[in-house]
Amino acid sequence: MASMAHFALLKPRKNRWGCLSQGRIGKRKIMAKKNKGAGPMDVALSYLTARSRTVREMELHLDDAYFGEVEVYECVERLKELGYLDDGRFAADFVESRLRTKPISRRKLREQLYAHKLPPETVDTALATVTDEIEQKNAAEIAKKYWRQFEALEDFERKGRVMRRLMGRGYDLHAIRQSVEHVIGDLDGVDLEQMDAEDEE
Repeated sequence: MASMAHFALLKPRKNRWGCLSQGRIGKRKIMAKKNKGAGPMDVALSYLTARSRTVREMELHLDDAYFGEVEVYECVERLKELGYLDDGRFAADFVESRLRTKPISRRKLREQLYAHKLPPETVDTALATVTDEIEQKNAAEIAKKYWRQFEALEDFERKGRVMRRLMGRGYDLHAIRQSVEHVIGDLDGVDLEQMDAEDEE
């Protein structure tokens, strides 16, 4: 459970005299008008309409709407109780959906989960379901898709294009080499080291 001290990290709310600055007071008035008097729960539920959110995303959203620390804290805790905010479920659903619709590597998944401001332990738990076998299988499926797409090219260029697509999805070319070779053939003529170097630039 988040502590009140956690919300002190959101943004400073008072000037050095312990009062809200004129700029912040003005922003609060603007946001109040924009929200048409809606309370934090109304704003939170509206934010959840488009898609699920993480706890931290919700905290930041409510803070940007200029609600007070206590209001944000109480609203977030209530949303957790109601099951509207659940970081573990969010991360698990995100990984499952991403791998089902457009597979990417564990590395890319990790980057995307962190972009949703999830804690490291939650990210690690969600990614534990993506085994080496799943990583290899997904890489092979992607290779198969692009191998067909680039069938008009010469083999050497065709293989290079496929491997670059895999790199774009975050795959370690050396780790997935064997499974990919079953699809597109021997990669001895493809300079994987050079591709890695280009990807890092």
